[in-house]
Amino acid sequence: MKLNIISFEKKYASHFYNLNVEWLKKYFYVEPYDEKVLSNPKKYVLEPGGFIFFAKYNNEIAGVVSLINQKTFFELSKMAVSPKYQGLGIGLELMNFCIEFAKTKGWKSITLYSHRKLVAAINLYSKLGFKEIPLEENSHYERSDIKMRLEL
Repeated sequence: MKLNIISFEKKYASHFYNLNVEWLKKYFYVEPYDEKVLSNPKKYVLEPGGFIFFAKYNNEIAGVVSLINQKTFFELSKMAVSPKYQGLGIGLELMNFCIEFAKTKGWKSITLYSHRKLVAAINLYSKLGFKEIPLEENSHYERSDIKMRLEL
């Protein structure tokens, strides 16, 4: 598999938006918070100290993931793999990349929000060592019904 993981470049911003909106519309809907972050990744992810990475497979953008600085923790968020490339382990590669990246930054943990109906995603997170933790009442996602953290 010819897969490279690259950092955000402005020319890939439409992929950040489109890949995420595609899966959100398939399973849920695009919430106001999603629209805000996806429409302006520079303002809502990069400038506050977050990161966006793309999986480039055979020279095409196949997936994306972000690490959003939520002030008291880093949230792994906005992960999506194009349906055309699902089943190739790209989600796992993106996750492993983020975990190693967080370790090199000296972070203590990575947190994520998800929904239990995304069984494959929850299984992947669990396999990588993420553990369920209490979900706050007013999460920034209406659809979240599970919060998980990986201690590094």
